[in-house]
Amino acid sequence: MPALSAAPAIVLDRVFFTWPDGTSALSGVSGSFGAGRTGLVGRNGSGKSTLLRLIAGEHEPTSGSVSRSGDVAYLPQRLTLEVDRPVAELLGVAGTLGALRTIESGDVDPRHFDAVGNEWDIEARAHAALAEAGLEPGMLDRSVGELSGGEAVLTAIAGIRLRGAPLTLLDEPTNNLDRDARARLGEMVRGWRGTLVVVSHDTSLLELMDDTAELYDDELSVFGGPYSQWREWLDAEQEAARQAERTAAQSVRREKRQRIEAETTIAHRQAMGRKAEVEKRVPKIIANARKREAQVSAGRLRGEKSDREATARAALDLAERRVRDDDTIRIDLPDPGVPSGRRIARIGDDEHSWIVQGPERVAIVGANGVGKTTLLERMVGTGFGDAACHNSASLEGGALHDPDITGLAANAAESRRSRVTAELLTDRVGYLPQRVDGLDEGASVLENVRAAASAVPDRELRNRLARFLIRGDAVDRPVATLSGGERFRVALARLLLADPPPQLLVMDEPTNNLDLDTATQLVEALSAYRGAVLIVSHDQGFLDRVGIDLTLELGADGTFAEL
Repeated sequence: MPALSAAPAIVLDRVFFTWPDGTSALSGVSGSFGAGRTGLVGRNGSGKSTLLRLIAGEHEPTSGSVSRSGDVAYLPQRLTLEVDRPVAELLGVAGTLGALRTIESGDVDPRHFDAVGNEWDIEARAHAALAEAGLEPGMLDRSVGELSGGEAVLTAIAGIRLRGAPLTLLDEPTNNLDRDARARLGEMVRGWRGTLVVVSHDTSLLELMDDTAELYDDELSVFGGPYSQWREWLDAEQEAARQAERTAAQSVRREKRQRIEAETTIAHRQAMGRKAEVEKRVPKIIANARKREAQVSAGRLRGEKSDREATARAALDLAERRVRDDDTIRIDLPDPGVPSGRRIARIGDDEHSWIVQGPERVAIVGANGVGKTTLLERMVGTGFGDAACHNSASLEGGALHDPDITGLAANAAESRRSRVTAELLTDRVGYLPQRVDGLDEGASVLENVRAAASAVPDRELRNRLARFLIRGDAVDRPVATLSGGERFRVALARLLLADPPPQLLVMDEPTNNLDLDTATQLVEALSAYRGAVLIVSHDQGFLDRVGIDLTLELGADGTFAEL
């Protein structure tokens, strides 16, 4: 694999990390990140987010060391914010800006000058950072709660750039970004100064990287090039490894066959020698000499053939280790029995209405904060009683929802959302929200899935869960003890293994939590699914692969437009 030549900015030396419950997250990871932009990839659960948190100093390694060439700025995957804080705090300039304004008001206390330092242009730079995030200068003194989720992420990243930390870590920064916001992030990344490490499943963002690092089986390897080049190299390397495995297996079979043939020859010679001895065709002294020679020759031949077979088996073992035998989720959706043209749901606004029929695939797109998630929650609530609303200040739903937000912005948003409607025309609906928080934390994995498939025997449920890589004792573990990737697999299994199977699958940004291989598995499963599918997503590549029949764009004015 091509290696980096630049001096490393981050060095990991035999890093181990174990969670308090004894679960191992990383085991002996060594490697380095150089200057420039690096995309960090790997399967769900491989430890990428944990690795970033160790580099950021949020956790300390159980053993081993992490070395950094400078200060680290870190954007976590889940950006939890206090919605009443000013945007200036999100940018990281509140203290300096406050001191500057205090001086301008006439307070010449030396501590204010110390707080400002040399940053007398901080307000102008802050306005430039807001513009980079797509916000107006007037937003600097307004509250974080008035931002959409995507705006908050971009503002936080613009603040990191503004502060100029030499090392920056971004964990899945595109999860909450709409198309325009992703384009803005791309421009930020193209002009990034210093070391940037990005964990992402967004291939468009990964294409902007100088290097691609992979965390696989507790080994960190770095390739000099963007994701597509790394993928091409990996595919070629794995094809070569599989060919080497086939060649080595043939060699083992050949050496084994030759050893058996040699044993047959030895046995034949021994039989002839015994026959000659019985018939006394040669003097005893000569027969004994021939017998000793035959034994020596047979031992030499056996040793030679055994050594050759052992060498061939060692080569096969080495070749097999090169070939990745990754477990992958195998999603096989049952037939929900939806006739073509069966009315499943209705979506509309003040002027238009669309009927979702089986087996249509419908996508709802739109900018952050226009109410796509709220629409899905209301829609699911009409069929299930209590809507799975998520009124927290955690930035995971495309917008910052909080029951205490008031004012014109909140009222305007609610007014827009009230104009759009969604109605279920079936009670067999599976809903996968952005936040996997609908699981029973105290119940086991099996109990959570059984709740959606009570008529399916436990043995069959266990077999089906194995397809989602949940095996053995793992099915009896409480959900509260699972990692984020494991929790998502449980939620996905509960959705897709429901009995009777849903006639409509409703998914809110499903690729936010999926590695690239699992997203491909989901695409293949949805392609074979005979029910209707309704997806909210900013991932256009995923939507293209699913094969969307109807795309509705929800606008800021609370109306739909068919694209």
